[in-house]
Amino acid sequence: MTRKLLWPLLAAVLAAALAAGLALGGHGDGNDKSFEYAIGLWGDLPYSDLQATSGVPNLIADMNDSKLEFTVHDGDLKAGNGTPGSITPTTCTDALYTQGLGYFNSLDEAAMVTPGDNDWTDCDRPSNGGFNSLERLDHERQVFFGTPFSLGREPIRQQVQTTPSCLGVDGPTQCVENRRWSLRGVTYATVNIQGSCNNLCDTAPDPAEYAARNAADIAWVQQTFAAAKASGSVAVMLIGQADPGFDAADATRAPVRNPRTLAETDGQPDGFHDFLSALRDEVIAFEKPVVYVHGDSHYFRVDKPFLDAQGRRLENFTRVETFGDNQGNGNNDVHWVKALVDPQSRDVFAFQAQIVPTNRTAVPAP
Repeated sequence: MTRKLLWPLLAAVLAAALAAGLALGGHGDGNDKSFEYAIGLWGDLPYSDLQATSGVPNLIADMNDSKLEFTVHDGDLKAGNGTPGSITPTTCTDALYTQGLGYFNSLDEAAMVTPGDNDWTDCDRPSNGGFNSLERLDHERQVFFGTPFSLGREPIRQQVQTTPSCLGVDGPTQCVENRRWSLRGVTYATVNIQGSCNNLCDTAPDPAEYAARNAADIAWVQQTFAAAKASGSVAVMLIGQADPGFDAADATRAPVRNPRTLAETDGQPDGFHDFLSALRDEVIAFEKPVVYVHGDSHYFRVDKPFLDAQGRRLENFTRVETFGDNQGNGNNDVHWVKALVDPQSRDVFAFQAQIVPTNRTAVPAP
């Protein structure tokens, strides 16, 4: 073959190889991950000295090593009752919130939190120090929610609920714990909704506090969906403490209710019916993916328990419950949930249980 004929052939081969390489490279770049970013979800921790001194620090180190955009703790900084002789804060003294603040501010990225019933509604129990629960909530608002910014080493500015008012120890006050922020087309919000019947049962029920906060929570959820629609968000994630119960499937962990009417059927005061009814209306109207993240009943799960008034499953709604508690088994449940977020995908979210290797208890890490 002459040199004159060889050069066009080599050029053609090179062009084909280059095209193939670009095609393969483009294919690889498009499939080297199935999400745009990840966030960390955790809560109901710590519940013991061991969890406070090793379990939670191990968990935080694991999250810091996971390239997360932000984290959210869904409430409960301690167990429901104080532990006599504990070396870490297990009652509702100021030291409890100082410890929590230290945890959140040791997270590399923005750290969000929403209050839990063990942090305030249950602080009036004698075992927790017999505090005024509203005074403790006021203190929590001051420690964690004193500015419009999140916690963490890279705090972000958030939208803060200003009206309608909640109640504090001295009367009406802003619900500064209810926050909202957006990231790459997804709207996130925290809402102060509690276990212990949402403050309608336990040691010192407070119907007036419940009524004010419940109205504010419902308004905040409605405002959040309105903001999501206005901005063209592809999904909404709400984070609260309470497991409100969605049906009659699990009386050991949550309130039992009729899934169609949403009326509680177990004889306990129902602090969630109005909230669930409003949420259901918003989920149906929004049509796009909606996630409600909670703790409270200490059982990791991802499911779709929400039905409409005709008994049909709301396909666009997902419930995520984080790990937590299990203090009797040490660090056995001191783990977290990774949410993988891809605003371009149909369902937007995917969830992975993150078992912290150094917290494995029943089966040691290999």
